[in-house]
Amino acid sequence: MTRSPTRAAMMLSLVAEAGDPRLVTWRERCDPLELWQSVVRGGAEIPDRWHDGAAAAPRQADAALRRADVVGARWVVPGSPGWPVALDDLDQLEGIGQVTGAPLGLWVRGGGDLTSIASAPIAVVGARGCTTYGAEAASDIAADCADQGHAVISGAAFGIDACAHRGALLGGGPTVAVMACGVDVDYPRAHAALLRRIAEEGLVISEFPPGAQPQRHRFLVRNRIIAALSVGVVVVEAAGRSGSLNTLHWADQLGRTTMAVPGPITAQASCGTHRAIREGKALLVTSGRDVVADTFGLVDDGLPHVGPAARRVWVRLEAEPQPAEQIASALRLSPVAVHRALRELRGHGVVSVTEAGWSRDITGPTEPGRVG
Repeated sequence: MTRSPTRAAMMLSLVAEAGDPRLVTWRERCDPLELWQSVVRGGAEIPDRWHDGAAAAPRQADAALRRADVVGARWVVPGSPGWPVALDDLDQLEGIGQVTGAPLGLWVRGGGDLTSIASAPIAVVGARGCTTYGAEAASDIAADCADQGHAVISGAAFGIDACAHRGALLGGGPTVAVMACGVDVDYPRAHAALLRRIAEEGLVISEFPPGAQPQRHRFLVRNRIIAALSVGVVVVEAAGRSGSLNTLHWADQLGRTTMAVPGPITAQASCGTHRAIREGKALLVTSGRDVVADTFGLVDDGLPHVGPAARRVWVRLEAEPQPAEQIASALRLSPVAVHRALRELRGHGVVSVTEAGWSRDITGPTEPGRVG
């Protein structure tokens, strides 16, 4: 029986389907090593599928590691130096369609540092069957974001995803492809060269083991990773039932900035984005400058180094106290994200709190300038 929590998490990922909400409940009770030991023993509380797969998991883990070694991939788990803590927010959600929770770990292909690349990334997603207009918009937005120092995240699919990755590379920035298959699987096959370049200048990541083939439901499961890693998600073209709208819904639940690009009012390829804008689920953006401004809101603010959510909260704060819930509603952020941002700002001594709510500390930085 394994004695390594890292290996235990890997084997758990081989027996439990990614996004299974039961994993969230178990992780609140014990660490991966303790859970794996329970899976091996079995019992009424352990799903039969998990226990039945336990015997083959060590052999499958060894095979996954061999395949990972061929492409230079590594296994990263929560709590390790290379883990992006933004993914932990997924454990606080009820989820969508019986899917929720942070991944047990990630397979990471490429030489980049995931925590550095994922410090303030923008996700650009959209339709596979995109129009020329959508392709150009996605490429331009991604290039603008990359030029302003933000990594671009997408799913490496045909259409908008591929345009976003290529635009980011043209803009000189790193890009991250989140896969619905193993990081060593070129899917779609036509994107083999693109995936190699992404791995060279950015990262290819997946919660599915090397060698895993794409399955339809896994594309929806991986969307939560795209949303959670990002500080803002922009959808460029989406039909009424587009999977990219699922990514937007995850981002909305997580309190990320949600944005959409409008198209011609007669275009079926944009009816999903138009509905999201009309219903107030997405901000209307037309350029990378819009995306960065709506996501980050300010530059040269004199603040200490803080995250993008903390910066947005700082802009909203005034001399008169405001309840955290009011701030969350105004910024369309989750209460969890706002409370975390307020604690971050308080740690730097730039905000204060009373029974009436939160306000700027008058001794803190002066009014920050907005992106003009």
